[in-house]
Amino acid sequence: MPALGIRFFVRIILPFVRLCVFLHHIYTNNAMRKTKTMLLAAAVTMLLAASCGKSSFKVEGSITEAADSMLYLENLALDGPQVVDSARLGADGTFTLTSEAPQDAPEFYRLRIDRQIINFCVDSTQVVKVGASYPTMASNYTIEGGTDNQKIKELSLMQMGLQATANQILRAPDLGAKAVEDSIKNTVEAYKKNVLNNYIYKEPMKAYAYFALFQGIAVGNAYMMVFDPRRDIDDVKPFSAVATSWDTYHPNSLRCQNLHNIAMEAMKTKRILKAESEGIVVDADKVSEANLIDITLADNKGTKRSLTDLKGKVVLLDFHLFSAEGSQARILALREIYNKYHERGLEIYQVSLDDNDHFWKTQTAALPWISVRDDRGASNVYLYQASTLPVDYIIDRDNQVVMGPQQIKDLAADIAKYL
Repeated sequence: MPALGIRFFVRIILPFVRLCVFLHHIYTNNAMRKTKTMLLAAAVTMLLAASCGKSSFKVEGSITEAADSMLYLENLALDGPQVVDSARLGADGTFTLTSEAPQDAPEFYRLRIDRQIINFCVDSTQVVKVGASYPTMASNYTIEGGTDNQKIKELSLMQMGLQATANQILRAPDLGAKAVEDSIKNTVEAYKKNVLNNYIYKEPMKAYAYFALFQGIAVGNAYMMVFDPRRDIDDVKPFSAVATSWDTYHPNSLRCQNLHNIAMEAMKTKRILKAESEGIVVDADKVSEANLIDITLADNKGTKRSLTDLKGKVVLLDFHLFSAEGSQARILALREIYNKYHERGLEIYQVSLDDNDHFWKTQTAALPWISVRDDRGASNVYLYQASTLPVDYIIDRDNQVVMGPQQIKDLAADIAKYL
């Protein structure tokens, strides 16, 4: 029985059964029959209170050819994927997973076996049904329930096609570096036009429009966002369009606030760059006011570490790939900065995007700062809109992002401004 079902039985059903037995005992005692009505009313009240509690939804179905595999239901929260239920699949592949239903806006989830992923959303739907076969479940599945999940499936398959095309371009033997760059850029631009016209601008209030904003592809050692307001200021428009629609349909939701923050930060970056191009010195401390998007991940010792726990320190948030060329030189440079400023209040929160857990732990074993790894599809890179690696953000003692990659010119000197 899933953990949610056990809790419901222990907290609600079992006490109610005991109460019914007690009522029966009282009913047989003529001297106390007058209390029957009152106690029955109390029982009914208790059941009504239970039914008015937070609702849940379930995901059920079958994933064949995956006997003995662990199937995870993960919430794609703003601070990264969180496992909310799991099951080990039997020979027939059937499963039922449950979680608390979203309250104020559609919420995003995924089913995962290893690196095979099925994305979907949950709104007012109580049941989502999924059918697939491993190991092709990510590209060949059926889904029922939820008004937007067919569109999310279309977008997921389109993203896989975009990735496959980019891989073909990268492997083309007759293309030089400039031709490869131009070909990928043109391919992504064509993809963006299709998604903008047929998904985002068509129904910006929909969950699938939000989902479309955070698609991306791997290009060599870099992760490239399809829509990146920091790279292309025109990409602020779709973020703003969805945010405005969600203001109407899902006011005050965290995801809506996140969209506004991304759009505002991009506009501030644009103003800073424009001023600098005109020879104007810009005080980034006054311009960059975007709130911190928290990250919580396990460090190389297995302890959960959150950015928000570092309030009071100046933090260098560093997204890094230890397997990339130039990593060792980069780490040596960070060591010099850390040794120079740590006693004055600097902390480094380094997020690795390496696939191999053992390799990452080996590389970070002797590092003195906080080393965590995002092994769930680089979800935090999506949130921080980092399109290349390595990339840095400076966070001040009040937990505010004060400088991003576009503003940072001299990392050591820029950190020293906030110590």
